[in-house]
Amino acid sequence: MLTSVFLLLLSAGLIYLSCEYFVNAVEWVGVRLGVSQNAVGTVLAAFGTALPESVVTFIAVAFGRDAQSREIGVGAALGGPLVLATIAYAVIGIVHWLSFKKRPYVPVQRHTAVRLCHDQAWFMVIFTCKVGVGLVAFAWKPLLGILFLAAYAIYVWREMRRADDDGDDGGPDGLALEPLRFQPRAASPATRWVLLQTAVALVVIFASSQLFVHQLDSLGRLWQLSPQLVALLLSPIATELPEILNAVIWVRQGKYKLALGNISGAMMIQATIPSALGMFFTPWILRPALIWAAAVTMLSIAAVYLLFGRRAVRASDAEGIPATAIAALSLFYLLFVAGLFWLPA
Repeated sequence: MLTSVFLLLLSAGLIYLSCEYFVNAVEWVGVRLGVSQNAVGTVLAAFGTALPESVVTFIAVAFGRDAQSREIGVGAALGGPLVLATIAYAVIGIVHWLSFKKRPYVPVQRHTAVRLCHDQAWFMVIFTCKVGVGLVAFAWKPLLGILFLAAYAIYVWREMRRADDDGDDGGPDGLALEPLRFQPRAASPATRWVLLQTAVALVVIFASSQLFVHQLDSLGRLWQLSPQLVALLLSPIATELPEILNAVIWVRQGKYKLALGNISGAMMIQATIPSALGMFFTPWILRPALIWAAAVTMLSIAAVYLLFGRRAVRASDAEGIPATAIAALSLFYLLFVAGLFWLPA
């Protein structure tokens, strides 16, 4: 057990360090591609950090040895959005409060709030369809997986075409690009070094995340947790750790738009790609615990929508969103954990 705990902490440290390099590089990738800062967070960063959970789901559903292994993949597809909607968003409020105690409001500009509300509304529509499909059985369900992939393709196309209509989100450090870690003395780093740092960071994130997941699985067996509990409680936290740590890094830098966009974009990936994989390779029938996870996710997203919706209708940019209100989203995860142990498998 001590070995598993040590490897767990080691992999978490490696994930954080690689995320530092990744967020540093991905901002330069956005500059080289000429895309908006919104797209950097919602598409480029989200796609990179969503690789671990997407691969975990694919391996589980496509190459699982038995139905129980494939069930873990389905649980991961539902558990990912739950963790993002509760813990990941809450981390933004918690880190802001810890870093800038004299600033009780997270400085989210009005246009950013409008965009996030739009993204959350789209997520709720897709997520509702995803859950609804899991409540009934029919032969042509795998064909619907193609529609979920198409929905994500449309989202990416829209985000890549969307221009920034606002600047600094009000962070104390502004939105200035930091020097590339692989070329710290270069005012404008070479594209090959930008791509190399991005690739190396992603490889380390992926490898460290896999190590983290394996150690959580080992601890789950030691604690005699069922595979479904591991899939819903432990694995999603591990696979969503890059998004959570990205939020920590960007909030500490005052780059709230990137932090929020990364989570929002990752949620769109979680609502579509892992779900499509589940429909391709499994019957995609949701058990009571998975339905409970979906219900709590929708409750948390509704709360997020209300928080950002109130910010979106304000004419003044003087205030943002209370950090304590965002941090309170973590209570939905505790609600999920409390209810999970009362449900049948």
